[in-house]
Amino acid sequence: MRVVLAEDSLLLREGLVRLLTEAGAEVVEAVGDGDELVRSVVDHTPDVAIVDVRMPPSFTDEGLRAALEARKRVPTTAVLVLSQYVEESYASDLLADGNGGVGYLLKDRVSDLAQLSDALERVVSGGTVLDPEVVAQLFAQRRQDPLDRLSPRERDVLGLMAEGRTNAGVARELVVTEGAVEKHISSILTKLDIHPSDDGHRRVLAVLAWLRGNPER
Repeated sequence: MRVVLAEDSLLLREGLVRLLTEAGAEVVEAVGDGDELVRSVVDHTPDVAIVDVRMPPSFTDEGLRAALEARKRVPTTAVLVLSQYVEESYASDLLADGNGGVGYLLKDRVSDLAQLSDALERVVSGGTVLDPEVVAQLFAQRRQDPLDRLSPRERDVLGLMAEGRTNAGVARELVVTEGAVEKHISSILTKLDIHPSDDGHRRVLAVLAWLRGNPER
């Protein structure tokens, strides 16, 4: 797995390079700002770009914007965003194209080698990964929206979908059959008015509906 890393902190950048190498990844370049990230992705066409959200010069969302621009130029590039904070708008922007191959992890989690490796494998294979803390906090923020139509078990299933779990992974976590998970997902999509004719990946649309509080139509 070939990786381009963007992190403005030299100390953290070097630490991430070592961690990624231990995880079996090849870091083809590590850079310190958004412009360099875009340039590096175009030059190296990596499997995945790992990027800090807040980078120079304003330390707001330059990293995220650069990752989105890099993905436009090289659409095959998966993106794994690292953040110190839970920001709903960042997660929504990252998922907005509906094509998968994206992830949002809190920096506190990246020291867990197994979790980092799992997240990288999921996004590179086209999956969507959200940190469990992001899932929990965004669920807690929601009030009186279409997601209120969902049963508690359906919300559990959608939360695990948001973390990037496959049907088999959801079934294992909830100790149910894959058939039961498929029925729950079908019900979720129906309740959120996400129909087979909708453009984009239906599972990602469901996650976006949860993030935004309004279903995609």
